[in-house]
Amino acid sequence: MYEEEPVYEPPPLSFEGRWIDVNLTTQSLTAYEGDAAVNTFIVSTGTWEHPTVTGQFAVYVKYASADMSGPGYYLPNVPYVMYFYEGYGLHGTYWHNNFGVPMSHGCVNLQTDDAGWLFDWAAVGTTVNVHY
Repeated sequence: MYEEEPVYEPPPLSFEGRWIDVNLTTQSLTAYEGDAAVNTFIVSTGTWEHPTVTGQFAVYVKYASADMSGPGYYLPNVPYVMYFYEGYGLHGTYWHNNFGVPMSHGCVNLQTDDAGWLFDWAAVGTTVNVHY
């Protein structure tokens, strides 16, 4: 008799307070208060060459505006920047309007108005859950 291997199902996420969920598969970000979704946005995350990190992090610093640079790019005055892991952040984007498609060097790009809403809503310490 053949027995199937048990399939591991991770427990459902349960965060208290405000938290942010970034779904890399659907290119979407949802802001939650407890188990209730309060807002959802279409985003652009990292490309296969520059993937967005996955895991559970926390916003560690917020800037109303910041310069960003890396190999081959310099972006002055990026609006509503919230870093959650090393140089990875959530922020507004003025250099493209192709949301829903991976476009970044690993950050989570939001439309500027959406990033402003999120910036005002989230605090330093807010959990950021990034997954496929």
